[in-house]
Amino acid sequence: MKPRLIRFGILVIWVLTMISLPILRWTLGDQSLRYGIVFGVLIQVLLVLVILIQAWGFLNALFTISIIILLAWLAEWIGSSTGLLFGNYHYTQELHPQLLDVPLLVPFAWLMMLPPAWAVAAVLLGCPKKLGSWHSKIAFASLSALAFTAWDFFLDPQMVAWNFWQWDQPGGYFGIPWHNYLGWLIVSALITLIVGRVDLPIGPLLLVYLVTWILQTIGQGLFWGQPGPAVIGFLVMGTLLLITFFRLRRNSCKLSL
Repeated sequence: MKPRLIRFGILVIWVLTMISLPILRWTLGDQSLRYGIVFGVLIQVLLVLVILIQAWGFLNALFTISIIILLAWLAEWIGSSTGLLFGNYHYTQELHPQLLDVPLLVPFAWLMMLPPAWAVAAVLLGCPKKLGSWHSKIAFASLSALAFTAWDFFLDPQMVAWNFWQWDQPGGYFGIPWHNYLGWLIVSALITLIVGRVDLPIGPLLLVYLVTWILQTIGQGLFWGQPGPAVIGFLVMGTLLLITFFRLRRNSCKLSL
């Protein structure tokens, strides 16, 4: 089977899974929502994995994937245990299995969106083939962190509303402390500095970022009763996407899907 067909098939399953979540909740209750979310995350992770493996080869992709998962879990364990960077929060018992009170699904959620954020950053920098100087590496890490954190304007209010995690002292962004977003910026920038790459399959990863933006906007705006995060997430991620596609028209990035 051709690589494009494989990616397209996984993409269709992912989209259909996310579309089905409100139906599952209405027909089977809240408990089914958890299983639907877990399956949706795993399918999106699979899509990103296939994209990276097809572009880089199995071993190279596996190395990058493993480091992302390890560092993301470590950051979440330190954060939930100490309150550093993100603020004082804790995971509930809704998501299992857990390792030291951190759901194993959480670092995989980092994996499913960090490479798409790298693709956004790479386009904004003109799609360089490599990063030679520390100045360019820091710029790439900063833009990647911005693109990644933009997604959290959707994510955190939604996950708190579903009782997947909670803050000890709710903050000003729909119950989310503002310094949580500083933590997202710092951690995602550090992971990118350690393992981020610009030799990316830009087109497929941008498509993941775009579809995530669409699904989150529609889901929270129409089905999950969170119009505020839907509008703000739509504007924040949407602005980055608009700038990204404008840059694509002005540089030589290859956008093959």
